[in-house]
Amino acid sequence: MRIDLICVPGLGHYRKLKQGSCFFPPFSKHFVDTGSELFFETRKHFGYFTLRMNFLRGVMGGQTAGPQPSGAETIQKLCDRVASSTLLEDRRGAVRALKSLSKKYRMEVGTQAMDHLINILQTDRSDSEILGYALDTLYNVISNDEEEEQDENAQKQADDLATQFTEKFIEDPEHITLVLTLLEEFDFHVRWPGVKLLTALLKTQGVQVQGIILVSPMGVSRLMDLLADSREVIRNDGLLLLQQLTKGNAAIQKIVAFENAFERLLDIITEEGSSDGGIVVEDCLLLLLNLLKNNSSNQNFFKEGSYIQRMKPWFEVGDDNSGWSAQKVTNLHLMLQLVRVMVSPVNSPGATASCQKCMYQCGLLQQLCTILMATGVPADILTETINTVSEVIRGSQVNQDYFASVNAPSNPPRPAIVVLLMSMVNERQPFVLRCAVLYCFQCFLCKNQKGQGEIVATLLPSTIDANSISAGQLLCGGLFSTDSLSNWCAAVALAHALQDNLTQKEQLLRVQLATSLGKPPVSLLQQCTNILSQGSKVQTRVGLLMLLCTWISNCPIAVTHFLHNQDNVPFLTAQISENLGEDERLVQGLCALLLGICIFYNDNSLENYTKEKLKQLIEKRIGKENFVEKLGFITKHELYSRAALKPQPVFPSPEQMLFDHEFTRLVKDLEGLITKAVQKSSEEDKKEEEVKKTLEQHDNIVTQYKELIREQDAQIQELKEKVASMTTQTEQLQATVSQQQSQIQQHKDQYNLIKLKLGKENQSQSNNQGDSQVNGLQTEELSQLREELEELRRQQTLLQTQLSEKDALIDSLKSSAQAAEAPAGGSDNAELLQEVEALKNQVQSHLAEISQLKTERLELLRRAEAASSSTAPPSDKSSDAAKAELESRLAAQTSEMERLKEGRSELEEQLASATSTVAILQTEKSKLQTEVQESKKEQDDLLMLLADQDQKIHSLKQKLKDLGETVEDEDDIDARDQTSDEEDEDED
Repeated sequence: MRIDLICVPGLGHYRKLKQGSCFFPPFSKHFVDTGSELFFETRKHFGYFTLRMNFLRGVMGGQTAGPQPSGAETIQKLCDRVASSTLLEDRRGAVRALKSLSKKYRMEVGTQAMDHLINILQTDRSDSEILGYALDTLYNVISNDEEEEQDENAQKQADDLATQFTEKFIEDPEHITLVLTLLEEFDFHVRWPGVKLLTALLKTQGVQVQGIILVSPMGVSRLMDLLADSREVIRNDGLLLLQQLTKGNAAIQKIVAFENAFERLLDIITEEGSSDGGIVVEDCLLLLLNLLKNNSSNQNFFKEGSYIQRMKPWFEVGDDNSGWSAQKVTNLHLMLQLVRVMVSPVNSPGATASCQKCMYQCGLLQQLCTILMATGVPADILTETINTVSEVIRGSQVNQDYFASVNAPSNPPRPAIVVLLMSMVNERQPFVLRCAVLYCFQCFLCKNQKGQGEIVATLLPSTIDANSISAGQLLCGGLFSTDSLSNWCAAVALAHALQDNLTQKEQLLRVQLATSLGKPPVSLLQQCTNILSQGSKVQTRVGLLMLLCTWISNCPIAVTHFLHNQDNVPFLTAQISENLGEDERLVQGLCALLLGICIFYNDNSLENYTKEKLKQLIEKRIGKENFVEKLGFITKHELYSRAALKPQPVFPSPEQMLFDHEFTRLVKDLEGLITKAVQKSSEEDKKEEEVKKTLEQHDNIVTQYKELIREQDAQIQELKEKVASMTTQTEQLQATVSQQQSQIQQHKDQYNLIKLKLGKENQSQSNNQGDSQVNGLQTEELSQLREELEELRRQQTLLQTQLSEKDALIDSLKSSAQAAEAPAGGSDNAELLQEVEALKNQVQSHLAEISQLKTERLELLRRAEAASSSTAPPSDKSSDAAKAELESRLAAQTSEMERLKEGRSELEEQLASATSTVAILQTEKSKLQTEVQESKKEQDDLLMLLADQDQKIHSLKQKLKDLGETVEDEDDIDARDQTSDEEDEDED
């Protein structure tokens, strides 16, 4: 008897179990006898265990004679049995036997049985057991056993076999759709093998299978349902399947993200213990990285869904950070990578800035800085945390200011930047850690002129504190140390403090260094050139040359300081002209770049080193062609293109640390300009200078015209405002004139009314007194006329006052209109003057009317005086009786006149109130008329409706009568009611 223990790897937590590490709790057991072999099969969620026992024929009753069938023949018989058997049990047994042989005879089973197995999946959908056997068999045929160690040739053959069978399986896309459909089965023995089979297909032919699943209806949704399965084995293998599915396919990544993948994955991570969780957390994080990396749509969806805030608890660490498990280190490393994906420099600037702001507001940056300053954190986690913090603060002023305020928990407290720089210039620190610190410092200074000024200020004499270590002191110490890597890192860091900042380039020229006792201090610029001339290591010289090129580029003052040292130009020309080895070519190229910058940014302030003299020096000692060739050594270097790819300094070894990303951009910008500047002749330079002067003149002219246009625009705007103001004044004047017209009309009406009343009073008095009028009565009438004339005089005075005010207003309007005349607003002012003239004409007409009224008043006065003079005095011969009678009549008439005056005043008041009442009544009348019209219209509509209703009632009554029903008319009803009323009256 031979017993072989075969451990088929499971899923999730248990998929990395090795052979021989299995244990045997009670399992459900199945025995299968295939004639020559007896199979003992056990199942549990984390895998299958098969005990295979071969019982020799002799043990069971002797050994049969004849040769044993080969594996291929046995597989052929089993395939025939699967194809021809009508009983489900027979087919199930045959498929189970194929499954047991599929690993040992992988080629034969895949070649002969694949079509039969696919047919089983299509036809025997009702039996979950045979479906599970078929899926397991296909999985064994297609997948490679990752647990077994094989040599290179065997592994290549296995890979070729997997590719061959996968291509055969996906020839018909319906086969993939069939497996996706089977995933809807809840039975464990169907769903789990289906998940494993799809994962194997994706590993082998990922692009083709992704395309089929993408066009399959609800294909991705079915796979997303695996994350909600309550059985951890299926859920965990579903994670592995989705990892393979989302690799490199942005369309599927978007679909998975919008299927609520972020919410589900973050929930699983939380349930599993976040960074303290197991391998399931790792699988979730890998899937999240697949969904977010280089996918701006998913990144925006992740940010808008407030999922960044849910990442903060992942990075909560305690005081004791010793003894981290390998799984925790892996999980935290992936979590940091996930943060970096959201703020990667390759993302769009707007999206990166938005994520950086969100990370600061939710406290994620603060949490990362806590890890940065914590003790006991593993070195690789610390390195990745530094890189993560670097990209979170890169180019964000708020985040950079916060990082500058972070202090390390030391005594006394030191800024985090200083602590990190101490690690960078310490040659005993790991290389990757020093690179990370350099990247962090570069990101801190990226687009941060405030931070650049603070770093340079620590080097200036007025701000140096002898009792504390500053960032500038550390950079100078690293710049001139014996460690070439520290020299390079310090030089690049200091170059970033000068990047695109002319002010700090000029400030750094003030820095003085004390080289040794008894010697005068030298400038930092001079010390750098001194170290260059001493012939130090290539890495040190490359770093110093990059610093000098960055320093003097676009800074004529720095170029002048550099050329002021008489030894610098001869040193550069000597370095460029020599024929050195391969290692020195890069140094020659950088020297050529530095000399070219001295030409291009030269302001000709030094007579011995003007642009023309430097070009002549190059032509005599180096040659223009040779100079351009040496300059091209920089971009042709193999490490140049690698550094130009991304900002983060990533190098396989310290020796390859030569180029900085920002410096490659500077070389790209200056190489062509320097080449043209060196190859130009003096005549071309003169022409270029003339062209520049001409352009400057044109620019000045354009600037002058722009200023003139701005002034004219301001004047036009001012004139428009004046025109608008005058238009408003004109409208006000028109309103005033209209008001005056109404007042004049009222005065006319009052005058006519007074005339009418006077005529009526004269007529009544003539009727009462007859032809004989006494002197007393005429005197009373004359006094009344005088009072009325006095009233008219007062009204005239009032009108004359108003008229003078209008004249003054018109004169002021004319003067303002004449003062506001301008070429831009001439037409508008002319219109205003025309309107003023029209108003003046109206006022003249009003004056004519007033004059006419005045003439009429004088005529009345003259008539009254004539009547007074024509009245004869009474005769002295009149009798006393007549005189007494006349006196009594005069007294009565006087009282009557007083009463009439009072009545007239009352009537005038009543007339005024009546006039306003009439206006109100007219308004109400118009409203009532409108309402009456509406009521009439409604009544007409009601009458029409009643007529229609009567017509319908009449027609219905007629129909009832035609049908023989008794119908009483309203007349009959009224007659009957009247009769009953009369009877009631009779009874009463």
